[in-house]
Amino acid sequence: MNIKKNDTVLVIAGKDKGKTGKVVAALPKANKVTVAGVNIQKKHKKPRSANSVGGIIDQIGAIEASNVMVICDKCNKATRVGHKVDGDKKIRICKKCGASLDKAFVKDTAEDKKKKKAIETDKKAEAKIAKADADAETKKTVKAETEVTEKKPVKKVKAEASVKAETEVTEKKPVKKVKAEASVIAETETAEIKKPAVKKVKAEAEGGEPAKKKTAKSPKAE
Repeated sequence: MNIKKNDTVLVIAGKDKGKTGKVVAALPKANKVTVAGVNIQKKHKKPRSANSVGGIIDQIGAIEASNVMVICDKCNKATRVGHKVDGDKKIRICKKCGASLDKAFVKDTAEDKKKKKAIETDKKAEAKIAKADADAETKKTVKAETEVTEKKPVKKVKAEASVKAETEVTEKKPVKKVKAEASVIAETETAEIKKPAVKKVKAEAEGGEPAKKKTAKSPKAE
């Protein structure tokens, strides 16, 4: 069979006449090929288990190899297949332009080589530009991240300082309270001590002995 897998073919007969596609599989024994997008068939699938899903599925059907023609990559035309011996191997060739249809044996002309080189150089230049842009973006992002990380510790230090101040205030508050209580107790003690002393001083100033406490007399017996 002259048609192989991965060949680009043109359908020349049948319901899909005029369509082009890539050969998905070649069946030499049956003299048939399956072409992507050609002879689409509907299959009703029944679920065989609880996990499987049923439904109508599209699948590619095989067609006769005589209903397709190979499209040449060089001249881009549908052609019959010829054969040629190249060294120890027999290769397929295009009947119209004489180019090889087997990709392993395709020989590039000088113009094709120039075109390929130009395409490769363009690709390399584009890759370099893209790499430079990517490096610039990464540098910007890294710089922004470093600035953010440098600013963050300042906030953290401020927060720690505020927390420290609050803790110091809370620790100092009970000391003030204790001092106030101690001063109140001292004042009350001094007031209690001063009261009898003041009375004694007043009595001496009036010119007499300090007034004695009156004691209750018992009634005399008549």
